[in-house]
Amino acid sequence: ICKRCIMDTTTPIKFDENGICNYCHEYDFKIKSRVLKGEEGKKKIERIVNEIKEKGKNQKYDCIVGVSGGVDSTYVAYLAKKWGLKPLAVHLDNGWNTKKAAQNISRVLKKLSIDLQTYVIDWEEFKDLQLSFLKASVIDIEVVTDQAIKAALYKMANKFNIKYVLSGVNFVTEGIMPSEWGHYKGDYINLLDIHKRFGNVKLKTYPILTLSQRFYYQIIKNIQTLEVLNYIPYNKEKAKEIIIEELGWEDYKHKHHESMFTRFFQTYILPRKFGIDKRIPHLSALICAGEVSRKKALEEIKIPPYTEEEMRIDKEYVIKKFGLSEDEFDEIMKLPPKAHSDYKSGEKLLRRLRRIYSGIIKK
Repeated sequence: ICKRCIMDTTTPIKFDENGICNYCHEYDFKIKSRVLKGEEGKKKIERIVNEIKEKGKNQKYDCIVGVSGGVDSTYVAYLAKKWGLKPLAVHLDNGWNTKKAAQNISRVLKKLSIDLQTYVIDWEEFKDLQLSFLKASVIDIEVVTDQAIKAALYKMANKFNIKYVLSGVNFVTEGIMPSEWGHYKGDYINLLDIHKRFGNVKLKTYPILTLSQRFYYQIIKNIQTLEVLNYIPYNKEKAKEIIIEELGWEDYKHKHHESMFTRFFQTYILPRKFGIDKRIPHLSALICAGEVSRKKALEEIKIPPYTEEEMRIDKEYVIKKFGLSEDEFDEIMKLPPKAHSDYKSGEKLLRRLRRIYSGIIKK
C-alpha cells in the first residue's frame, strides 16, 4: 500500500524508493499541469465568463450545465448563476435515478431559477444495451450511460445554438483511477459491436456520438466543453456545505450513488466479479487533495459500503428491472471477465483524433 494514499496492490501499481505510488505522482503532475490556481485561475474564469456572456448576449441561454443530482454538477450550476450566466440544465434520464437524485435536481434548479431539458432514452433500448454489456462480461458497463450523456449534451447545445457546456469533471477530487478499471467512454465502435453480438432491440432513441458527429459539434459548430472546477480552488466538502445550506441539496452515502444502477455496479458487481473497490481511488484522490486524512480513509475502507440487507434489496430491484431471474443474473456474474479489446474497438483512433480536435479548437 502507498505510504501517501491508500492505493494498493489490488491495482496495477508501482512504488518509488520512498514507498509513494505512481498514482500519487501522476496526480501531482495533473494538478501542476492542468489545474490553474490563484490569479491564473481567476483570470481564466473571468475570460471564460466574459466570452460566454458576449457570445450569448442575444440568446435565452448562453451555456449548458449537465446535471445528475451529484455534488460536482450541482455546484457548477450554482457557480454559473453566481457568475451571472444564463444556463440551461440538461439531464439524461436512463431510468435509474434514485428518488433523492430526482428531488435534488428539482429542488436545486427551482432555487436557482434554471430551466431543465431532460433527454429521455427509451427504457427497452437502454436495458438491452446494459444487458449486452453484462453478457459481454466487460468491466466498464457505465460506458453506456457516460457516452449517452456526452451525446445528449452536444445534441441539446446544437438544438439551442449554445456554444459552451460547463462540466463538473475535475482533477482535484477525481484525479486517481487505474485505466485498467475502465474503458474510453467515447468508443462507440466498441459499444455497437457488443450490442450487435448480445443485444436484441434496435437503437432508435439512444444518442450515439459517432466520429462524424463529434467533428460536426466540435469543429463545425465549435461547441466547447469547459471543466470550470479545474480553474477555481475546489474543495468538495466546502461545496457540499454551500449547496446544502443555500440550495437544500441532500447528500448521498457514496460518490455517484445518485444512480441506482451505479450504486449497485460499484458496490456489488465490481467487487464480486472484478475484485474492484472504487472507494480506494476515490478516497486516494481526496487524500492527495488534502480533504481526507489517510487514517480516516483507511478506517472507512474497512467498513462495507452497504449492509447485506441493503445489498439484497438493491439486487432484487436491479434484477427485476432487467427482467431477469436470480439464476440468470448469477450465471452472468459467473462468466469469466473479458477485455473490451476482445470486441471491436476504436479506442486508439478515437483518442488520437480527440487530441487533434482539441488542438484545432484551441487554435
